[in-house]
Amino acid sequence: MAWQQLHLQCEKANVDLAEALLLEAGALSIALDDAGDQPLFEPLPGESPLWDEVILTGLFDASTDDGSRQAVEQLSHEIAAQVQASRIWLTAVDDKDWEREWMSNYQPIECANDLWIVPNWLTPPSPEATNIIMDPGLAFGTGYHATTRLCLDWLTEQDLTDKVVIDYGCGSGILGIAALLLGARKVYAVDIDPQAVLATNQNAERNQVGDRLQAFLPEAFNEYCAEHEVVPVEVLVANILAKPLIGLAPYFATLVKPSSRIVLAGLIESQTDDVVAAYQPYFAMDPKHAFTDQEDQHWQRLSGTFTG
Repeated sequence: MAWQQLHLQCEKANVDLAEALLLEAGALSIALDDAGDQPLFEPLPGESPLWDEVILTGLFDASTDDGSRQAVEQLSHEIAAQVQASRIWLTAVDDKDWEREWMSNYQPIECANDLWIVPNWLTPPSPEATNIIMDPGLAFGTGYHATTRLCLDWLTEQDLTDKVVIDYGCGSGILGIAALLLGARKVYAVDIDPQAVLATNQNAERNQVGDRLQAFLPEAFNEYCAEHEVVPVEVLVANILAKPLIGLAPYFATLVKPSSRIVLAGLIESQTDDVVAAYQPYFAMDPKHAFTDQEDQHWQRLSGTFTG
């Protein structure tokens, strides 16, 4: 089967209308992409930020009358006029094994100190290393993002032997799983997204550490802590966003023991001073570390010691 793709660029104010018109015309799926180079950071629940200029791509079945090139060309002009599109064009797409196409984008990656992240369908290239087996499709945080790499590198530099760790904003659970494989005794993983809790549990089982990791939504974690007195702990990792990190500073101070270590990530260079200021009443913060990704975005990592 072959496919036709209709691409159109418009302002974000017209995206909803463009989506509705594409779906009404028979588009099987719609993708949204940045028309320029405007960064968007991971949104909070309920938020759906968009770029100022958006490229919408509607996918049509070319084997049907509505999906033929002639029909899609005519449709493109009709929609372009209604959404004030600045650009519009068509492309043909040959049928592929899309699952294998997606999987081919992921390869094992090596972090610091012989720690590897391996997609669950591949064989670890270094079986004797510390290998984290991951499903990249379930949740944010698979090791392929700079902020996750910064935290993983930090974990490999710590003595985690018999430590209890909190992974706050666990995403896929990769940081908590890494901590356990590096010697931690127990991990409590927390995330505001139920899908992340599910992914963390599944990935923990895949890495044979499910008996030492418990994942919670925040309210459930607080209730569990009140009943079982699991805090304070020795290590806390939080790879989320600058704004929630700032708001969580007093709460994090209640979760760790004196002289415990904390690492924070998910922030860019311009946000570090505000985050440091929020944590200085409770933690002695170490110098920041940076990671520049392929888009030349400078991601920052902060670590510190709890001073009480």
